[in-house]
Order: sequence, then C-alpha cells, then structure tokens
Amino acid sequence: MSYQSINAERSAETTCCYGSSKLRFRGPQRALNSPYLACLGGEETFGRFVESPFPGLLERRLDRRCLNLGSLFCGVEVLTQEAALLDIVNRSDICIMQMPGVLGQSNRFYRVHPRRNDRFVAPTPELIALYPDVDFTDIHFVRHLLTRLRAHSDARFELVEQELRKGWIEKLSTFLGKVRPPVVLLDLEVEDCALDTSSRDSIMRDASMIGALKPQCTASISLRVQASGVSDEIEDMLFGTLQQPVAEHMIGPATHRIIAESLARTIRDLGV
Repeated sequence: MSYQSINAERSAETTCCYGSSKLRFRGPQRALNSPYLACLGGEETFGRFVESPFPGLLERRLDRRCLNLGSLFCGVEVLTQEAALLDIVNRSDICIMQMPGVLGQSNRFYRVHPRRNDRFVAPTPELIALYPDVDFTDIHFVRHLLTRLRAHSDARFELVEQELRKGWIEKLSTFLGKVRPPVVLLDLEVEDCALDTSSRDSIMRDASMIGALKPQCTASISLRVQASGVSDEIEDMLFGTLQQPVAEHMIGPATHRIIAESLARTIRDLGV
C-alpha cells in the first residue's frame, strides 16, 4: 500500500489560490502570464490521492500548459458564482469543464456553503413547509438531506428533484454563456464502491441535461470510470494510513491516464 506516513490524516497534495479567489485549487501554483488550458472541476479534476491528475498528464500529451482548477467539494455553486474563477477561465485558450453533480447548488428549497458545496447550510421556508414532518437540525451534508427526503417515498421528492435539475441546467447555461474560449465538456460517471454502485448523488445527470448544454460547447466527452475501490487501483494511490476509506471512493492513476488520453485526442481533433 502506498501510504504517506508523514501525516496519517492528510494526503500529500499541495493546494494554492489564484487572484482574489478564496478557493483552494490543486497545486503547485502556476503563472497566469502565458497561454494555458483551464481544467475546471471537482475532486476528480483535483486528483485527490494521486501524484499526477489528468490535467498534468494532458499537459505532457499536448505539450501545452494545463492549469488544474480542480477544487474539492466544488459543485454548481462554485463554478457559476465565483467571479475570480470565470476571469481565469476567460484568459485561457480552452476551457475543459468537468460536469458537477446536481446536489451542490443553492435553490428554492435549501442553501449550500458557497465554497464547500457538499455542505447543507439551511432549509428554506418552502422546504420546511413541504416537509413539516422532517427535522433538519442534524443534517449537515446535501447528500444526507436528499437521502432523508427520498426515504419518504412520496410525490414531494419529485418537486425537489425537478428544482435541482432545472437549476443545474439554468445556472450552467448562464455560466457557459459568459465563457469566451472554446469549452470541452467532460462528463464522468463514476462507479463507486462495490457495496453501492449507484451514483454518488441521489439525483443523476441525464442525457437531456447534458444535451441542453452542448450547443454552447465545442466538444463533449462522456466516460464511465470506476473508483479505486472497484478498479483495484488503491494500491497505486498515495494517502495517509487513516484515509483508505476515503481513497476507495476516488479514481486512481490509471483512470486519470485514460481521461487524459481521451481529452488529448479530442483537443487535437479540434485543432484549437
């Protein structure tokens, strides 16, 4: 097993900030005064527990600078509301955007943390009125919230689901309308641990949602990949001795190589 023994609780990745943004991106920090490709995304783009995430591998394949703007816990809210991030993207030659999950967005039913979009901040009065039988005081994460709501197995959940799907399309469409360079959409469907092969989100992106964004993009790639707990890449990952349960839900180095090669072929074909 490839452990980082220096700190049992923290992995070895460095993080950095750019400009006025308070977000922590995968390091090391890169200069913004020369041409680059911008890689936006969450934990897969960040490359948690791997030495060389796919943005770095893509840089070597294309021989072009690739800025890793992957940020842990990044969702729709971060991608669409962080003005400093949009500025960095608009200075790039190409934007590669990993599709975020559906849950990490504030909406008319609940609010999420502005930078840690996995965190449930509070229900809105509309959600409280819709679910008067639910106690929200012990819920801290959006996935837990949606699991709790879905457990009631009635038509109310459909209203929440429709709100999230609609908001996902509208917010990302508005964001893409502000992006000046060509955009390559990266849709990663991650098969998680063997005990739960369902999506990490209780509400999946579907083809119609991706299709709604495609007209604003130059190209799109859809890949079904496996977390290391399924693919057996756990042996090739770098993590502290207490972090294996988390590492099993991340993609491994071989999967990052597959993603980089797929992106490289697409970008070469674009001739941008």
